[in-house]
Amino acid sequence: MSSIYNIICQSITGEDQPLSTYKDKVLLIVNTASKCGFTPQFQGLEALYTQYHAHGFEVLGFPCNQFGSQDPGSHEEIQHFCQTNYKVSFPMFAKLEVNGPNTHPLYQHLKSQAPGLMGSEAIKWNFTKFLVDQAGNVQDRFAPTTKPEDLSSIIKTMLSPNPDNSLPL
Repeated sequence: MSSIYNIICQSITGEDQPLSTYKDKVLLIVNTASKCGFTPQFQGLEALYTQYHAHGFEVLGFPCNQFGSQDPGSHEEIQHFCQTNYKVSFPMFAKLEVNGPNTHPLYQHLKSQAPGLMGSEAIKWNFTKFLVDQAGNVQDRFAPTTKPEDLSSIIKTMLSPNPDNSLPL
């Protein structure tokens, strides 16, 4: 796959969503789960989204049920949970697989562009994060233990490489 922008995903409400919609934006792509120890990270993801969205930043959430069956609900249940408990307003997508023979093309691309520790491509758990620049290049991969708020300064730099920028930190 030559570009992340050639990939089409399905929104959580069932519509095809080409990732080209997010061209020229900084993206934080996260495989999420509603019943995981890391689920409270939705709060930090929403805070980043709220802080930087107007400056060209998007969080894209992709529910995944591959780790301990921690997102067994329907798309409607997942969306309701995220909005009710964490006030999630960033785009959420249909549940997908991040490992194995049915790995979604998005995650095939992300993993090949930013392998994990020791070159492993496998996603180890929910809330693995990929940071993508405005040109669609995968810049980095972050472990589930990396808190969203720890990415704020990196995102700020990517959005405004000028050291005299006026983005909020």
